[in-house]
Amino acid sequence: MAPRSDEPRRDPPGSRRGSGRGGNRTGQQPSGEPGRGISDARAYTPRGRSLREAAEQRRTPRTSRSGDPFRPALQVVEGGRAEGGSDTARRAGRRPAPVEGDRPPAQRTRDGGRVAEAVPRRRDTPPARQRRDGRTAPRRPSRKPRRPPRLADPARRLRLAGLLTLVVFATIGIRLVALQVGESPYAELTGRQRTVQLAAPRGAIYDRDAVVLAQSVEARAISADPTEITDPQATATALSPLLGIARTTLLERMAPGTTELGTPLRFRYVARGVSVDTARKIEQLRLEGIYSGRDERREVPGGDLAANLLGFTGRDMVGLEGLEARYDEVLRGRPGSWTYEAGNSGLDAPIPGGYSHRDEAEPGSNLYLTIDADLQFQVQKLLSESMPRVAGATASAVVLEVGTGEILAQASHPTYDAANWESSDPADRSDAATSFIVDPGSVHKAITFGAALEEGAVEPDTVLAVPNAIRKGDTTFADTYPANGRRMSLDGMLAHSSNVGTIMVADRLGPEKLHDYQRRFGLGEATGVGLPGEASGALLAPENWSDSSYGSVPIGHSVDATPLQMAAAYAAIANDGVYVRPRLIKKIVGADGTEQHVELDSRRVLGTENAAALRRMLEAVTTVPDATGGRAAVKGYRVAGKTGTGWRLVNGKKVAGDVASFIGMAPAENPRYVIAVFVHTPSGGGGDVSAPIFSDMMAFTLAHYRVPPSSAAPPKFEVFPR
Repeated sequence: MAPRSDEPRRDPPGSRRGSGRGGNRTGQQPSGEPGRGISDARAYTPRGRSLREAAEQRRTPRTSRSGDPFRPALQVVEGGRAEGGSDTARRAGRRPAPVEGDRPPAQRTRDGGRVAEAVPRRRDTPPARQRRDGRTAPRRPSRKPRRPPRLADPARRLRLAGLLTLVVFATIGIRLVALQVGESPYAELTGRQRTVQLAAPRGAIYDRDAVVLAQSVEARAISADPTEITDPQATATALSPLLGIARTTLLERMAPGTTELGTPLRFRYVARGVSVDTARKIEQLRLEGIYSGRDERREVPGGDLAANLLGFTGRDMVGLEGLEARYDEVLRGRPGSWTYEAGNSGLDAPIPGGYSHRDEAEPGSNLYLTIDADLQFQVQKLLSESMPRVAGATASAVVLEVGTGEILAQASHPTYDAANWESSDPADRSDAATSFIVDPGSVHKAITFGAALEEGAVEPDTVLAVPNAIRKGDTTFADTYPANGRRMSLDGMLAHSSNVGTIMVADRLGPEKLHDYQRRFGLGEATGVGLPGEASGALLAPENWSDSSYGSVPIGHSVDATPLQMAAAYAAIANDGVYVRPRLIKKIVGADGTEQHVELDSRRVLGTENAAALRRMLEAVTTVPDATGGRAAVKGYRVAGKTGTGWRLVNGKKVAGDVASFIGMAPAENPRYVIAVFVHTPSGGGGDVSAPIFSDMMAFTLAHYRVPPSSAAPPKFEVFPR
């Protein structure tokens, strides 16, 4: 039932009537609170409570607390206020005082009507407070409720803990794998680690068309442990027929011994390079103390084919002579190794899953030579077959390709079987083309004439009156074909190999110029084809010439040269005056397929016209009647060249006998190949000994490479022009 309008209205405890915009501004004493003035009754403390309430709160002992132990926490969570007001208000049975920021309750008038609700104030703008003196107190900024503390996130902690656990277990797993697969120091500590050397396959040697000249094949090495052999006699008897080694030799190789430390010797090689089939037969015998291991054997399919060039290797696959020795580092590659953890069964078998580390071997590179195997075989055959006829002791033949300097064939006599080199004579294994030092003789005259043409000392049509002899110092130089003082052409001087005419031309040239052109033509220095022990030859410097040297040097005496050097000099004449250093290596191919080519090394020696004029003069040697080189002619082709007769030098001393030589080129109008033949015989000149051999070799070479015959006849020459 609604209260009557004339009855006094009781305000609830803690209400703010008369204060602020919703308060009573008439100064009336509020109903239900006698004895209190308006200012005292409606004055508020800073916390929003009346002075009376504050006094009652101070008088009330704070001994009783709520029985709810979680009440303080709830107050913190809800912004510092407990639902239902303060404990003092609840104990007094009064309504809790409004807290700053709460919405005030709606008020009614005495006649039962409702007044408008007070507009709620913002928390940060508290209402102005009225002092007792009637003035309005300044507003204080409200305090925002403290934000509750942020509670920990258990899911985040779980994720972090899981991640750390995963990292720890991954680290442990990686370390275990490294110990068992990669490092395993325990195998070494326990003596279970074995290391096996992985041999690097030695590179092969091929000819220019990839024909195998030398290669390595798989083989077996038979070894012995002398401490395990109980019956050496029976063991040697069983091995001898299989290995082809005498019993006494086998007993020596299996004999007990001691190491440098005084311990028993437990390893000796019995045989190396044994075929796989033979090794299997030995294994089937199950001889005590005899073992078979992987080995390598050098195989030379051609036997003596280019043997003086190739050389050979030892049983340990190390090059000892020839190209095998010179290019040993290139051919043998780099050995590897395999270290593994072995079991204790005595078989040294690797433990599955145990420590294992392989350092793979790098195979050696392959050598491709400029040699043509077919041409090499034929040149060697022709050279060897002719030696009994001329009683030749040592001989050499070289075939050069004009323009490239490539050596197509390089033969020596005597030769040997590179596959069975141990039974050969060391003197037979040298390469005569690079180690055979000779006094070249008349083949040197082409250099003298070429230098004179280039320096303008003579012209192609120069004619000189040539006596039968000329004296230089204490030596008289005469001609085999006397001119009797007649006027002789340069063509005729070369055709009849006139010593006197050549000396007269050299006098016009001078010693300094002649020495200079000797060096330009490649004399006095090694060609550098790659063979170990190549001789460089020697030249006599002009300041060291004696009076007789003015006669001997121009005609090829007092000059030390090799057959290969002289062949390269003639190749320069054939190549329009451009000297190209001869080469034996075409390319080097690595195990990965990379190729290294040998670059050309060339220089100009003669002008093109002078080189052509000199070739024409040399053509007279094979075409003029009664010329020294008539037997060097090749049917269907024009040939230019020169004969020579010199001496062989050993340790600077002349050896008994003559060195007969012939160097020529064909076709003379456009030379393709140069062939030099040197033969050491008891006696004989180049026209009789070497010229026929040259003719056979050049004929085969031109046919082998399908060179068409000459289309024009050789020119006509006048030896004694009028």
